[in-house]
Amino acid sequence: MVGSVDGTRGSSHSNGPVDCSNGAEERLDELRRLLGKSEGDLLKIVGVGAGAWGSVFAALLQDAYGQFREKVQIRIWRRPGRPVDRSTAEHLFEVINSREDVLRRLIRRCAYLKYVEARLGDRTLYADEILRDGFCLNMTDTPICPLKVVTNLQEAVWDADIVVNGLPSTETREVFGEISRYWKERIGAPIIVSLAKGIEAALDPVPRIITPTQMINHATGVPIENILYVGGPNIASEIYNKEYANARICGAEKWRKPLAKFLRQPHFIVWDNSDLVTHEVMGGLKNVYAIGAGMIAALTNESATSKSVYFAHCTSEMIFITHLLAEDPEKLAGPLLADTYVTLLKGRNAWYGQMLAKGEISLDMGDSIKGKGTIQGVSAVHAFYELLSQPSLSVLDPEEQKPVAPVELCPIMKTLHKILIKRELPINAILQALRDETMNDPRDRIELAQSHAFYRPSLLGHDH
Repeated sequence: MVGSVDGTRGSSHSNGPVDCSNGAEERLDELRRLLGKSEGDLLKIVGVGAGAWGSVFAALLQDAYGQFREKVQIRIWRRPGRPVDRSTAEHLFEVINSREDVLRRLIRRCAYLKYVEARLGDRTLYADEILRDGFCLNMTDTPICPLKVVTNLQEAVWDADIVVNGLPSTETREVFGEISRYWKERIGAPIIVSLAKGIEAALDPVPRIITPTQMINHATGVPIENILYVGGPNIASEIYNKEYANARICGAEKWRKPLAKFLRQPHFIVWDNSDLVTHEVMGGLKNVYAIGAGMIAALTNESATSKSVYFAHCTSEMIFITHLLAEDPEKLAGPLLADTYVTLLKGRNAWYGQMLAKGEISLDMGDSIKGKGTIQGVSAVHAFYELLSQPSLSVLDPEEQKPVAPVELCPIMKTLHKILIKRELPINAILQALRDETMNDPRDRIELAQSHAFYRPSLLGHDH
């Protein structure tokens, strides 16, 4: 059965709740102690934003800890009023009827009939309504456990102990700005765990990257030691279906180690790292190149050779960029390549590039796509291009022997910007960028980055 709010324990089905014999209650008690919770005082965890990863994250916690109702409350906020269109309702009905466990659960909850009516067009379903039944609008093929959904933001967050940011980076600043108004009277700061992968660029007083954790810090005043980032090479639906996965929680030691332990499950291993901002930025960077990978795959009819040529060039540009951003870029190579690989295989940014190249969607549809959510790579292309085109960051062009903006040495990034943001080139221009005979061996770009003191601490807001 799919995990349920009533805490039915143990199941042979892959989507069943984790059996409590794996030490879940002990981990919960340990975190409660660290947060100073007395008996009868609920630990309140709230997800803000209900995209695929945000919903799965809340569902993993609900499956693992939801049965301990006297000790923890797990809820998720999403905006009310988003209608589910007829074709999605029809698809949901098919998914429900293909899964006996889900079908039985909805009948038990007296919720099945509304899906019948929605399929017939006699009723409109809403995204917050189906989330209560265990369906995420951005992931309709993967039922999750039913979630406690709150549509009033103030009610959701005002006394939360742990807030999970599942919003796109493009919405994080605005929503947490609103949240800050509800926290004016708070005595202690909550813990915030951000799942967002995306960046913004700021050019004054110096060019620098702004990440979601920094947006949250600026908007709410919550100290940065209480704000963490979770990322890793994984696909939300596969994690919920218990495919073995790794993730990394980054931030101050005070909270990252206990939270890594709290989040860990037999199929979901969570490591920890102190380098918060750099890991966040890498999560945004791979989305840029994933869009191009999707385009190449579609334009070459999934040619393994073309995709590998693209991979060689895009990874060399990513390595080049990490040398600008990180003092010890080699430490990032493994996590960055792993996260890039999974995104190219099955991520929404690669899917977006494919659909653009096939003509099944258009740039005019924007970067929020039905059934997928926000395509974060689009805004990341804009932000990285803006930053890397600043003359103040110039590096020496080895061919021309003159200073150039870093983006001039990143032809794929430049082409993606011209296609997606400027709209000066057609989608198939990405092939021309790849096949340009003047393009240097990707090894040269890596050697250039490694042979010069490229590191620009100001890009991530560091002063030294």
